[in-house]
Amino acid sequence: MKLFEYEAKEILKQYEIPIPRGELATSPDQARDVSNRLSAPFVIKAQVLVAGRGKAGGIEFAETPDDVKAVSARMLNIEIKSLKVNAVWIEERLKIKKELYFGITIDRSKRSYIAIASFAGGVNIEEVATKTPAQINKMIIDPALGFRNYHARQMAREIGYSGKAMLTLSQMFRKLFQIAMAYDAELIEMNPIVETIDGEFVAVDARLIIDDNALYRHPQYKKRLLLENKTELTATEIRAKKAGLAYVQLDGDIGIMGNGAGLVMATLDAVHLHRGKPANFFDVGGGASESQIVSALDILLSDPRTSVVLVNILGGITRCDYVAKGILKAMEKCDSKKPLVIRLVGTNEEEGRRILTETGIHVLDNMDKAAKRAVDISLGR
Repeated sequence: MKLFEYEAKEILKQYEIPIPRGELATSPDQARDVSNRLSAPFVIKAQVLVAGRGKAGGIEFAETPDDVKAVSARMLNIEIKSLKVNAVWIEERLKIKKELYFGITIDRSKRSYIAIASFAGGVNIEEVATKTPAQINKMIIDPALGFRNYHARQMAREIGYSGKAMLTLSQMFRKLFQIAMAYDAELIEMNPIVETIDGEFVAVDARLIIDDNALYRHPQYKKRLLLENKTELTATEIRAKKAGLAYVQLDGDIGIMGNGAGLVMATLDAVHLHRGKPANFFDVGGGASESQIVSALDILLSDPRTSVVLVNILGGITRCDYVAKGILKAMEKCDSKKPLVIRLVGTNEEEGRRILTETGIHVLDNMDKAAKRAVDISLGR
């Protein structure tokens, strides 16, 4: 789960990591009032749960409170990567000498956290790693030791600092690691940390992503996971999550449903193999009930992006006859004319096939053939 910048900064402030003075505003008038309490010049930042907002017009500068109001009025009326801007963060603009990067994330190949530091901050760190990897310093964090003071000092030295500046910077690194542990972070970063012309270090931007599996430890954020405009999830993803289903929206037109993450991934691969484009990843689970099948198909059939729906069920715990009944109920509920391609094998498959074929629905027993048929329908061939 992604937190807004202002939320991440509030957490940094609690851990005594310096941030610029700033406040949140949800209207142009409020933005002007906020700027009257701050010192000019100002930075206005759109609060959206996506990266790269600067290139999309989500970060602008202003000299006066009236300028802040005008910029905010414009920014609060735009969308950034399909997400509406509902709030802006107004903060004091600092006089910057240098921009740095520091973050903590997970290296899944090492099964451990990793600390990343660079003297090239303020830009997309993935681009830096690709184009100029020598500018990236990494340290695998031993889970038994954690990230100690001497680790933090070493990383501060590696990006060019010594003496008092190195000690100050290393303390910021240590505190960020403490936040990562306290908030079950998949990723936490300060990009950039700026060195001001006065020799101070300040985190002018912050990003924090909490592991969804740990949200039970953070109820203040778990509640809003299902609220539109408070999460990066789409409306369809929220609807599926409320139904207890695992759904991820993609950019194609072939709706896909299966029981089991591995089976669904294999189905996506089969569709890609035949040059089709999946509209989603949708796993109803290994023990899906009839009601869950109805909910899942209702979501797919009512999605205006889908031209065809491919159902791939391998019945183990899930009974094929329950799936068949769920399919018929969903079609009746949606009154949809969208074509269905169904592959159904496993427990009670004969009964499931009978239920569907008696209503004129053809059932396949081969996943590759089912994927090809769905792609053919999608491409009109």
